[in-house]
Amino acid sequence: MEQIKTDILVIGAGSGGLSVAAGAVQMGAEVVLLEGHKMGGDCLNYGCVPSKALLASGKAAYAQAHAGGMGVADHVPVVDYAAAKAHVADVIAQIEPHDSVERFEGLGVRVISEYGRFVGPREVEAGPYRISARRIVIATGSSPFVPPIPGLEDVPYLTNETLFELREQPEHLLIIGGGPIGMEMAQAHLRLGSKVTVIEGDKALGREDPEMAGFVIDQLREEGLGIEEGALAAQVSGVAGAIRVEAQDGRVFEGSHLLVAVGRKANTERLNLAAAGIETMRTGITVDSSLKTTNRKVYAIGDVAGGKQFTHVAGYQAGVIIRSALFGLPAKAREDHIPHATYTDPELAQVGLTEAQACEKHGDRVEIVRFDIGGNDRLVAERKARGLIKVMVVKGRPVGVSIAGPQAGEHIALWSLVIANRLKMGQVAAMIAPYPTVAEIGKRAAGTYFSPKLFDNPRLKRVVGLVQRWLP
Repeated sequence: MEQIKTDILVIGAGSGGLSVAAGAVQMGAEVVLLEGHKMGGDCLNYGCVPSKALLASGKAAYAQAHAGGMGVADHVPVVDYAAAKAHVADVIAQIEPHDSVERFEGLGVRVISEYGRFVGPREVEAGPYRISARRIVIATGSSPFVPPIPGLEDVPYLTNETLFELREQPEHLLIIGGGPIGMEMAQAHLRLGSKVTVIEGDKALGREDPEMAGFVIDQLREEGLGIEEGALAAQVSGVAGAIRVEAQDGRVFEGSHLLVAVGRKANTERLNLAAAGIETMRTGITVDSSLKTTNRKVYAIGDVAGGKQFTHVAGYQAGVIIRSALFGLPAKAREDHIPHATYTDPELAQVGLTEAQACEKHGDRVEIVRFDIGGNDRLVAERKARGLIKVMVVKGRPVGVSIAGPQAGEHIALWSLVIANRLKMGQVAAMIAPYPTVAEIGKRAAGTYFSPKLFDNPRLKRVVGLVQRWLP
C-alpha cells in the first residue's frame, strides 16, 4: 500500500471539496483530493445544472404557447423530450472541464479516483493508498433520501440521480414530494407536455413563507399542475408505465412514471467515522461554528455537515475552512446572510428571517415592508408583472427578505449583501437602478419603507410649509 503524506486531504469532489482544494493548493498547500464517483458531485451531474437546463427547455416551450398578449401568435410547441435531455447533457458537458481531474491536476492537486475511509484520527485509506494529512476536509455531499413506503422497493422509480438519464417522455409523472426539487421538475415536465401530479404529505414548499409559497403554488395550479397536499404516501404498487400511489387518507393517484423527491441524506456510510472519533447527528456530521468535527483536525463542509444544502453554502464554507486550516486564524460560518431560491416560474427566494420568524424573534419591533412587483414597469412591458417582495426591518436594518416573482433568485442577492454588511434601508434607497429594469424593485421596496415617514408626517409638512414661506 502506497503511503502519502499531505497538508490537506479533501474527501469528495463536489462544489465544496473542489473549492477547498483549488483555494488551498493555489495558496501553497499540498493537497490530495479523493473522488470515487463523478467530479463536480451532485450539483453538476444531478442537481443544480441539469435541473436548470431542463427548466430552460420548459420555459422555451411555454413561451411559444403564450406569446399572444404581445402580438405574436400562440403556437403549440412540438417537444422532443429526448432532445431536451440531450440539451441537458450538453450543458453538463460544457461545464465539466471546470470541475475535471485534468484542471485540478493542472493546479497542482493530486487527484485519486477512489472512495476514502478513515483508519485513524488523521489517516484515510483509498484503494491502494494510505493517506495521512495535517487537516482533513469531508465533502462527501448528500444523496436522495428514499422513504420506506410499503411497495416502493418493488416498483420502478426515479430520483434526481436517474431522472436526467430518462429519454422516454413520461405520459403522467407522479412526484412524491413538494419541495424545491419536486416542484421544479414538476413544472419543467408540465411545460414539456407531460401530465404531472405532485403528492405532498404536508404543504408544498412548506419550508418557505406561507404567503409567498402560496403565490407560487397558485400560479403553478393555473398552469395545470396537479398539487395534492396533505397526501402522505402510504402504499406504492404497479409496474413500469402503470404506477399507483395510495395516500394515507385513501386518495389514489395513477401515472406512468414516479419521481421520489422527499429530501436528502448525508453521505457518511463509507467513511468509517468512528475510527476518527467523528460524531454524527440525524442530518449529518456534527460540526461547530468553525465547521470542525468532534475530531479537531477534521472539518466537514456542505451537505454532509447537516446544515443548509445549497451549492453556494458549500462555496462560502470553503472560505471559512481555508482561513482556519491554512492560516490558523479564527473563522466562523454564519447563516443569516445566506440566500436560497426555488427556480420555478415564478421564482421564490429568501434570505434571513421570514415574516413569522422575524415577528417571533423581534416582536413589535419588526416592521413588515411590502411592495407589489406588479408596479415594476419593466415587468409590465414584458407581461410578467405579478409578484411580491417583503422586507422585515428592525431599527432601520433588514433582517429578512422574501421575494416571489420573476427573477427572484437574482434579486435576493442585493439583500444578501445588505444583511451581510448590516446596511440600512436608507442605503438601499440611495441605490440607483437603470430605468426600466427589474432591479428597481429593491429600491422601490426601500422607498415604500420611507414613504409613510415622509408623506404621512404632519410635522414634516409644517416644516416644509414654513421653509417655503421664508425662501426668497
